[in-house]
Amino acid sequence: MLFNSFAFLVFLPLVFVGYWWLFRTLRAQNVFIIAVSYLFYGWWDWRFTILLFLSSMSDYGFGLFINAQDEARKRKRALLLSLVFNLGILAFFKYFNFFIDSTAELLRTLGMHPNLWSLRVILPVGISFYTFQSMSYTIEVYRRNFKPVRDPLAYLAFVSFFPHMIAGPIMRAVDLLPQFMRPRVFDYKKARDGARQMLWGFFKKIVIADQCAPLVDRIFGLDPATTPGVTLFFGAVFFAFQIYGDFSGYSDIAIGCARFFGIDLMRNFNYPYFSRSIGEFWRRWHISLSSWLRDFVYVPLGGNRDPKRRTRNILVTFVVSGLWHGANWTFVGWGLLHGLYHVPGTLVGVQKPQGHPELRDLPRMLWTFMLVLLGWVLFRAATVHAAWRHVRYTLGNALLSPGDLIAHVWRPEMLLILVMLTAEWRSRREAHALVHVPGMAALRWVLYFVLVLTILLNVDLHTRHAFIYFRF
Repeated sequence: MLFNSFAFLVFLPLVFVGYWWLFRTLRAQNVFIIAVSYLFYGWWDWRFTILLFLSSMSDYGFGLFINAQDEARKRKRALLLSLVFNLGILAFFKYFNFFIDSTAELLRTLGMHPNLWSLRVILPVGISFYTFQSMSYTIEVYRRNFKPVRDPLAYLAFVSFFPHMIAGPIMRAVDLLPQFMRPRVFDYKKARDGARQMLWGFFKKIVIADQCAPLVDRIFGLDPATTPGVTLFFGAVFFAFQIYGDFSGYSDIAIGCARFFGIDLMRNFNYPYFSRSIGEFWRRWHISLSSWLRDFVYVPLGGNRDPKRRTRNILVTFVVSGLWHGANWTFVGWGLLHGLYHVPGTLVGVQKPQGHPELRDLPRMLWTFMLVLLGWVLFRAATVHAAWRHVRYTLGNALLSPGDLIAHVWRPEMLLILVMLTAEWRSRREAHALVHVPGMAALRWVLYFVLVLTILLNVDLHTRHAFIYFRF
């Protein structure tokens, strides 16, 4: 079920009423959350719910088994079994065809004619998100940072909670699971702030991302060799804001929606395009994944402890990040590129920017954005070769035409992006752009009305744009 669908518009109020007025005890609320979450997930394909249930219950059992072992060797074996099970499921559904097809392509390059059997497997929506969340539970139990939960209902609610299950934030058991183990009371202020955050999320998704999407598709579908460099450049720019509006918009909707039910999810975006370095960008972009990879991949590899292996650890972590996003060499290249961005700063010990970004930081912000933009070309392109041609002809056809520049700068999509950036710059110290809306109550309601009207005017009744990160 899509957040930006009529079905969800009906689903959410019914779930809200049932949760607070019909199911008031903790156990009943957890059962209700599980039921509606499985309905939400099964809206795409009911078979997905079977995989979700098997994955959840296996890690529930692994957590109890790991905790029951006293010998370190047995605990480690149990953890490895859990990781193999989870990563095996992820590899089968997400990467099996990728490796088969890549092998076939390599053999054809060598002059062979392979006849490799390949499965056509439907990728379950959001499998990377709930698999990583479930894996973090068994790892934390193994490290004795968290005691395994005995209540299977609380655990199932933790994994399947519908606002964030499909595309995050990736929540740690230590942060989210206890919230399903204690009574929840309706908090009007929390729900009100959640509604504001959802409104801003819908604005970024429907008004920014969905309006940029057709333009991005058209530009990336052109032949770069015959396309002006300024057009190719703005294709990358519009994609940067499409993916930001799409993914951060989803996170805002998920976090706001969760607050309706008395649940707090972690912040996933902190105005990343105001970053003053690549390191800061990754502390502001997809924060839940960045912190997960840091704690469960980078640190176990050795982190910064051994300077000789620090570069290797960085590159491996970012390649894993790329592979997590999808089964395509473009994602591997994107992750490797960001790893290479990190290496010089790590080796020379560049000091992290302090405090909130200010106007005096604009040159560093623009430079960081340009580096990120290069990565987004790899992320969006169908192949590594296509990404290379896009960048090559962006620079090669860079003869600036004032008419082409004006045509892109004054597009409605660019004006909407500037509105969004202005609002987020004003509120860059806050959790989201509508936390504190200045002025009298009447003016605030006028603003809310304008945002709602803008969203409704930009809704495409014939096309429902799925969130980009659903494919991951």
